[in-house]
Amino acid sequence: MQFGIFTVGDVTADPTTGATPSEAQRIRDTVAIAKKAEEVGLDVFATGEHHNPPFVPSSPTTLLAYIAAQTERIQLSTATTLITTNDPVKIAEDFAVLQHLADGRVDVMLGRGNTGPVYPWFGKDIRAAIPLTVENYRLLRRLWREDVVDWSGEHRTPLHGFTAVPRPLDGVPPFVWHGSIRSPEVAELAAYYGDGFFANHIFWPASHTKRMVQLYRQRYAHHGHGDPEQAIVGLGGQIFMRRNSQDAVAEFRPYFDNAPVYGHGPSLEEFSAQTPLTVGSPQEVIDKTLGFRDYVGDYQRQLFLVDHAGLPLKTVLEQLDLLGEEVLPVLRAEFASGRPARVPDAPTHAALVAAAAEADTAAQVQS
Repeated sequence: MQFGIFTVGDVTADPTTGATPSEAQRIRDTVAIAKKAEEVGLDVFATGEHHNPPFVPSSPTTLLAYIAAQTERIQLSTATTLITTNDPVKIAEDFAVLQHLADGRVDVMLGRGNTGPVYPWFGKDIRAAIPLTVENYRLLRRLWREDVVDWSGEHRTPLHGFTAVPRPLDGVPPFVWHGSIRSPEVAELAAYYGDGFFANHIFWPASHTKRMVQLYRQRYAHHGHGDPEQAIVGLGGQIFMRRNSQDAVAEFRPYFDNAPVYGHGPSLEEFSAQTPLTVGSPQEVIDKTLGFRDYVGDYQRQLFLVDHAGLPLKTVLEQLDLLGEEVLPVLRAEFASGRPARVPDAPTHAALVAAAAEADTAAQVQS
């Protein structure tokens, strides 16, 4: 099981001081957070993709390549890459370059995004969101798996004898997660191809996430990729910790109340009761996170949001220390306890290369 963090990259005023970081400072802070995540023993760092204020991560592969040069072990991902408005050719080539630079420590989470105006900014129609998702991903898979591609579709110009360069590292594309909050079509897409499904899990109640993951698992098995429990599942989550629960609630409340995503809506207590948001002690984070398994089953990746809503860098780094020192060891041990042997580990580049070699050997024997 992999544990990590993801960032949405918002540039938000600290409601307790009024200070707003510059875009440059927010980007530098994100790099510091990623490096700290590796230092405390986390497995994954992921960044979102946004093209509108108050967010800054408009070029995830650029950011991740810079982080790759300053880290050694941590897996680098997106959360998400916009499959609807990015050209599949550019996605294929950007992530192949990143694979080579990061020695394979790369995967990609694809999604439609949650900002409607982004579609016309990139010449797309939001009414075609699902068809764009399906068509663009079908092309992306071919670009990574075929040296020469001839292709035509409804939403971009045809390709004739096209080769995406560079080719994926070791001939193996990055593992793909399909991220969604609310779209069953995305769960079906992940299941159809046997890819991972990442339930964002940060705004909706547990009952909704349970239905989405169950749908994905059932369709994964339907399409012949394995039993439902062998499907590859990831979850998001939001946490804020202090050693004393009351201190955590008091400190986080002004950030929650003014957050650009969910501020000025339900109270902190209501949101915590209805969604995976956990504001409290490390033990409360452990208990609530372990409870996710009760309704999604054994899964492969857990990512936490820890750096949003104007939280200063010092506070975020303190969160990561608590996560690494007090939460992570317990979660690793508890999630491993009783985990069936048939439940797969989270995919890595090395594992994908080994699986491809095994498949090639099996094909040669049959021929």
